[in-house]
Amino acid sequence: MSLLLLKSATIVDAASKHHLKKRDILIENGTIKKIANNIKNDTARVISLENLHVSQGWFDSSVSFGEPGYEERETIANGLKTAALSGFTAVAVNPNTHPVTDSKAGVQFLKAKAERNAVSLYPVGALTVASKGEDLAELFDMHSEGAVAFGDYKKPVQNANLLKIALQYCQNFDGLVQSMPMEPSVAYNGVVNEEVNSTRLGLKGIPSLSEELQITRDLYILEYTGGKLHIPTISTKGALRLIREARKKGLDVSCSVSATNLCLTDDKLETFDTNFKVLPPLRTETDRKALLKGIMDGTIDGVTSDHDPIDIEHKKTEFDHAMFGSIGLESCFGALNAQLGTEATVRALTGLKGRFGIPTAVIEEGAKAKLSLFNPDHESTFSESDIHSHSKNAAFLGTKLKGKVYGICSGKKLVLNS
Repeated sequence: MSLLLLKSATIVDAASKHHLKKRDILIENGTIKKIANNIKNDTARVISLENLHVSQGWFDSSVSFGEPGYEERETIANGLKTAALSGFTAVAVNPNTHPVTDSKAGVQFLKAKAERNAVSLYPVGALTVASKGEDLAELFDMHSEGAVAFGDYKKPVQNANLLKIALQYCQNFDGLVQSMPMEPSVAYNGVVNEEVNSTRLGLKGIPSLSEELQITRDLYILEYTGGKLHIPTISTKGALRLIREARKKGLDVSCSVSATNLCLTDDKLETFDTNFKVLPPLRTETDRKALLKGIMDGTIDGVTSDHDPIDIEHKKTEFDHAMFGSIGLESCFGALNAQLGTEATVRALTGLKGRFGIPTAVIEEGAKAKLSLFNPDHESTFSESDIHSHSKNAAFLGTKLKGKVYGICSGKKLVLNS
């Protein structure tokens, strides 16, 4: 595909002079050649789609694929295809594989598997060896090979001194450290949010206190050491307050929220459906509204699908024994767009690119074509037929979504939903 013509596309890019204007976009060899009201080109492949909108390519900062080791959950090839069909041009892939991505070789494996794909894969290296929380992994070697951040997926850094050393060490190469916001001794064996619903349903709770204690400790360490800290998937009103206060002090801290916590609450637990068993747990409506406000005022830097495929054997079991996690790539845009509106959704899905060192390209002539293609007004109910992932553990099944993703244009590659 050397020449591509997107017809009558509404451009959603606040940094572009074409923002919210309907334009034809001519792309030649992966570069935007011309943007105009009406472009005619007899040799180009013409893409004309209903209510077509385009934005800078979306980035997901927390995606799990399983491979290597858990290919029954998801493979890298199908995971990247799913990401493309869900509108993402770049994903950061978590190290929760077997073996854990804790070395230069592990990073090289992921990059080799994703080579020449339309979606750019950026490895997240484990912070500690085998994600056991005991010894720092090969951080500099992984950074040199292309790891964009370091963290043990869904595992808090229990050893405060280890986090201190990691933050100090990573300053030598501007590395980004992630710390899961959960104090494990307070969360203990909890499986859902500790509140009225957990008591009524007889399920062990994970209190907001667990998240806020861990964030408080981590921010104190960051204030002492300096460095760059990212707190993934916050879920409470108190967590937002702590991060706001830290930024006022000038601390270099960022955070994300999962689409699941932004859109759903623990009222969903009524049916004991294990698809709603996620970490952090679904919280209250008060927390959800606070998180929405945090997105709109910029306290939360971006949204992740927190895509985590789990095979059926580990989900179709008693709630207490089921694994945490939900897939989310396919439903992410539609769920967010229903809550935030289109412009805020695009900001939320591109807001973490700079933090993770992902290249950005404003939609202007001469820029590389890294575009997400979508219709923001299409309404539907998310069903199993919408799932491209190998695993089907989706918290958004049966949820009304607003927006339809057509696919992506990434360089010379075009991936569209059939």
